[in-house]
Amino acid sequence: MSAERFWEIDRSLPSQVQIGVNINMLDIDQRSDGSLEAPFVFTVNFTPSIAQISIKGKARISGESEDTRKIVEDHKARKAPPPQLVQAVSNAAIADTILISRSLNIPPPLPPLPQAQTSPVTKSDTRYTV
Repeated sequence: MSAERFWEIDRSLPSQVQIGVNINMLDIDQRSDGSLEAPFVFTVNFTPSIAQISIKGKARISGESEDTRKIVEDHKARKAPPPQLVQAVSNAAIADTILISRSLNIPPPLPPLPQAQTSPVTKSDTRYTV
């Protein structure tokens, strides 16, 4: 893991900051115990350049031999990694970057919250779900 704040701490952050999140699954290797190992790099960049966070790691994949064999074959055929793998790595890395961003006093890499509706809600618009 590495993280660095470029923006001076006594200088207020810009009102508009764009956050770019990138995940690269570098390889998928078969291990001797039948599991797979997938090295990855997860990076968060800010524009303007206020900070950068980088997490390098290895995901361990286990499952039925038929499933792991298909993942390796797909990787050799240059197909995208399984969405479940990308999501699992992303979820773990995003949690770490949120903690790191708090330590650096920078905005966390979260999607913006949706804007509240401006039209008034009427009784017919109300829905309840159990």
